[in-house]
Amino acid sequence: MSRESIILLSFLSLFSYNEAGGQPPGGGGAVFNVMDFGATHSKEDESSQAFIQAWNAACHSQGKATMLVPPGFFLLGETVFQGPCQNPVTILVQGTLQAVADMSLYSGEGWISLEDIDGLTLTGGGTFDGQGQAVWKYNDCQGSSSSCARLPASIHMMKVNRTMIQQVNMVNSMGFHMHITRCEEVRIQKLAVTAPGDSPNTDGIHISKSRAVKVSMSVFRTGDDCISVGQGANNVTINQITCGPGHGISVGSLGRLPNELDVRGLQVKNCTLVGTTNGLRIKTYPASGPSAAAGILFEDIVLENVENPIIIDQNYGSKSTEVCMYLDS
Repeated sequence: MSRESIILLSFLSLFSYNEAGGQPPGGGGAVFNVMDFGATHSKEDESSQAFIQAWNAACHSQGKATMLVPPGFFLLGETVFQGPCQNPVTILVQGTLQAVADMSLYSGEGWISLEDIDGLTLTGGGTFDGQGQAVWKYNDCQGSSSSCARLPASIHMMKVNRTMIQQVNMVNSMGFHMHITRCEEVRIQKLAVTAPGDSPNTDGIHISKSRAVKVSMSVFRTGDDCISVGQGANNVTINQITCGPGHGISVGSLGRLPNELDVRGLQVKNCTLVGTTNGLRIKTYPASGPSAAAGILFEDIVLENVENPIIIDQNYGSKSTEVCMYLDS
């Protein structure tokens, strides 16, 4: 069996329970179905307000609660789920959420934003479709450009702590598929991310200013880094990841801004990268201020048909020669 077939099988097996008609369990307690708040399956009318109302009801419930997105199609514009909540909330997404492809309707960093939440679970086997193919032409953040406005991430998480995200599909984000910042104790597993290999800045997950983030048993096929670890990320574990196409697993870019925070305690283990531009990469801007990327461990990594298997680039964005270490194929 070819390596590509193995990747495809691992990708499909993440969500085989959907084919059998099973459903993952909810979080218990009261269930708040977005359909009861006015959500529709219309491809012309978006359901953002209905989703926000369902979220607010679940968030302020007196006990554990589940916000249910049943099977079917839902069109959403910019949507913010905000805490703090009374008790832990589960968002159970069984359907397909599709972004409105009109950039004038987005003012923040995310299509769907999760903010100030403690004890969140996001699961259900559903799909987040960012409709990036309709807006990538507006992307001006090519290469190492530092003066550009990034397109919205499909899921933007800020100050979301003690969180589990599992059994979620993400396709064709406008910008990052998932951006995690100022978060603590986040566990992500069985995530499937898919975007064309030439799609701009569609990182699978970008992690910054966060602590104790674990990503495992997931498949990333993107146009940029499968996972990127930015400033202020501490105690990050990446395990059993399949990556390709994409730009590999990266630390950085670091040093673009003054007074950036250190990256410390990164472990990348048992990962497979196939057909990527880079394998394992650390990249910093030249003449950047003092900071550290320390305590980094790469272990049991399979690299196949990777252009730059291991690359340390301290002149990112310049034409200077990169410092590279090449492995035998």
